[in-house]
Amino acid sequence: MRRIVSPSTTATLREPAELVACGLAPAATLPDLQRVAARYAVAVTPEMAALIDASDPDDPIARQFIPTAEELVTTPGENADPIGDHAFSPVAGIVHRYPDRVLFKLVHVCAVYCRFCFRREMVGPGKATALSQSVYREALDYIGAHSQIWEVILTGGDPLTLAPRRLAEITAELAAIEHVRIIRIHTRVPVADPGRIDAEMIEALKVKGATTWVALHANHVRELTDKARAACAAIVDAGIPMVSQSVLLRGVNDNAVALEALMRAFVECRIKPYYLHHGDLAPGTAHLRTTLAQGQALMRALRGRISGLCQPDYVLDIPGGHGKSPVGPAYLSQQDSFSPEGEPPMETRYRVTDYCGGVHLYPPKP
Repeated sequence: MRRIVSPSTTATLREPAELVACGLAPAATLPDLQRVAARYAVAVTPEMAALIDASDPDDPIARQFIPTAEELVTTPGENADPIGDHAFSPVAGIVHRYPDRVLFKLVHVCAVYCRFCFRREMVGPGKATALSQSVYREALDYIGAHSQIWEVILTGGDPLTLAPRRLAEITAELAAIEHVRIIRIHTRVPVADPGRIDAEMIEALKVKGATTWVALHANHVRELTDKARAACAAIVDAGIPMVSQSVLLRGVNDNAVALEALMRAFVECRIKPYYLHHGDLAPGTAHLRTTLAQGQALMRALRGRISGLCQPDYVLDIPGGHGKSPVGPAYLSQQDSFSPEGEPPMETRYRVTDYCGGVHLYPPKP
């Protein structure tokens, strides 16, 4: 029988003992969970707790949020800054890896803490919760001084954990910078704590002088509850476009049926699938990562199963700070060069693979 935790009576769960008391973790695992929680933040909102089937040891929601002893194992190649943010941080709070955009890390807290988070060493209790006023000003000055910055991506942590009033102040200051035209907000709040998306928060997301986009992080279709869908509808109805971000996770969405359901649900919510991230080499996350070959096979399966509207880009953040690279399957390979008989080669012919696996020559042979 499914164990339900009522969001109407339960606060956010932050301690391993609370997870055990709610039936979301076995009592025998408590010592190990306490060791995990001493290193990595734990928070499970009532909305996410209510989705967990505690009778299912492989529940895809639990795998995302309930800590396990496997997180205590660090494998070769894992490190605290797996995508190389530090190397591209000219001032505190800013990551300037690509010419026309920056990450602006406003806060270091989240509504929920994902067990696969690539910033897991930097977020949560015991870390600086937000930028000091002087550091915030220095970051804003950096953005203002670099006219090539067209887009500012608010991240952290989760920017929508800020008070709406404070968020409105920040977006207004960014929009006042003439060359900043796009403000993108990365968040899990509409699914993890949809009640925060109220009229005041919607107003804070609308800013004069720049276009706001919201990128929603969700990894399984069950996260898109009726309340989450209503929160997303409120954002889109306010004229704010949304895209999605998901992480390919073992035991969560690493099959074509799960990915199909998730991507279709995004599109039904008027959210354009954007990125499907390959799991980063964050410490203690090997048990949740797939292989690149598995990811490519899944993307090939999706190509034939679902609409083009539902296709995300499968990307890898190259360790060391070298940026994102598309790593989906290849459909094109060079065959040979050809020309009319007796003349020098003039055009290259390619092999093109269709969605059913058939291989065709392009241009076709005469």
